[in-house]
Amino acid sequence: MKAQPIKIAILAMGGEGGGVLADWIVSLGEHNGYYAQTTSVPGVAQRTGATIYYVELFPQELAERAGREPVLALMPLPGDVDVVLASELMEAGRAVQRGFVTPERTTLVASTHRVYSIAEKMAMGDGRVDGDTLISHADKAAKRFVRFDMAQAAEASGSVISAVLFGALAGTGVLPFSRAQFEQTVERGGVGVKPSLRAFDVAYARTAEIDTPHDAPAVPIDPNPRDAKVAKLLERARAEFAVEVRHVVIEGVRRMIDYQDLAYAGLYLDRLAAVCRGLTKPDINLVRETARYLALWMSYEDTIRVADLKTRSSRFERVRGEVRAQSDQLLAINEFMHPRLEEICETLPAALGRWLMHPHWVHRLVRRFTSSGRIIATSSIRGYVMLYAVSRMRCWRRKTLRYELENARIEHWLTQVTDTAKRNPALAVEIAQCQRLVKGYSDTHARGLKNYQTLMAAVARAGALLAPATLRELREAALADEHGKKLQQALIRHALA
Repeated sequence: MKAQPIKIAILAMGGEGGGVLADWIVSLGEHNGYYAQTTSVPGVAQRTGATIYYVELFPQELAERAGREPVLALMPLPGDVDVVLASELMEAGRAVQRGFVTPERTTLVASTHRVYSIAEKMAMGDGRVDGDTLISHADKAAKRFVRFDMAQAAEASGSVISAVLFGALAGTGVLPFSRAQFEQTVERGGVGVKPSLRAFDVAYARTAEIDTPHDAPAVPIDPNPRDAKVAKLLERARAEFAVEVRHVVIEGVRRMIDYQDLAYAGLYLDRLAAVCRGLTKPDINLVRETARYLALWMSYEDTIRVADLKTRSSRFERVRGEVRAQSDQLLAINEFMHPRLEEICETLPAALGRWLMHPHWVHRLVRRFTSSGRIIATSSIRGYVMLYAVSRMRCWRRKTLRYELENARIEHWLTQVTDTAKRNPALAVEIAQCQRLVKGYSDTHARGLKNYQTLMAAVARAGALLAPATLRELREAALADEHGKKLQQALIRHALA
């Protein structure tokens, strides 16, 4: 049989060191008796531009015996790859989709962490691709699938994910090189050797222990707060709601405290308790969905919330970690802000906000100054203080026009859920889930709210005759197209337009 090169494909995103990993594999081969060739094809299909690096290794001894140098390919072909290294779970899925991973031949090494694509983030509903589904397909497609959270391993080691992938590759034993030869390759690089070797060691040990490790499912933790008032709220949540929904309710309480204050968390529990009292018989699924989406709606994203999130110390720490800024390096963060006149009006006290919404010279003046966006450097004192001042306005959030509007919408939604549950509990669950349409802020919120109101109008017209499956179909159509075109087509199809 004709000798074949070892074929390795690397799928990585920008900034993850995919090129370094490819160079390490080339150096590993060339210093240990192999011809090596690498190519890369950049792309923009994923988050920051995914790149496919391709390496082929061929033994010099076999080439010398044949009397000629090998001709190595420039790109991987479907069904003709020995090893695939993927820096993220979606990249592993892309490799499977493109046919690079085959059950007869391919060892797949991938990180289980996710970096969500633009398409996933832009979806009106939950646009995330299910990680378990990706893992299941990859497991079936590969001869051997080595996986764990390599981003976490890299962070813990103070290195980058390419070093973890290199260690995992060594741990699989699929390449004809020893661990010492792998480590010598890292040392020859001369840059970041110590943290790279730490990451290599962690990955090598993890891979050697378990071929296909499964991350343990997260177990909800029942918190034990020190603050007496918070403890009292949680005790109320445990006493009033069934154990099956308790973790969702407690998370809702935590979210309300973080968003506003203890009184707001109490209002959340009052509203949820009222829904439970309105049910003719207990419905765990309905209470769970109502609890989830009530918490989301009550923590709507207004200008105060946006400013609060952008000025938190945890956000600055996260950004520093993402760009891997050192302690002695300066970090500049520029935020693009474009508050519309509507957002300004809704942040004001209700009466003043309604007055400013009406057309007059002040209205026109403010609109002129808000016609274009601006860049605010939150890493500067001026920019930070400006947004921090806006975030502190939450003490009068319940007097703003936005709160008045959202409060009325929430009460109407809860009334619809409760009234429908008396006649058709399954339809009530679908109505509760329609809150998924109301999300974000500015134009995104306006479009989602319009689609939500269109759905509620259809529910009102159809009444108890509306099938739960029909409302579910209408909601999915609205989530699939933020501009409402697919929703209108679905309404016409069901004679509800």
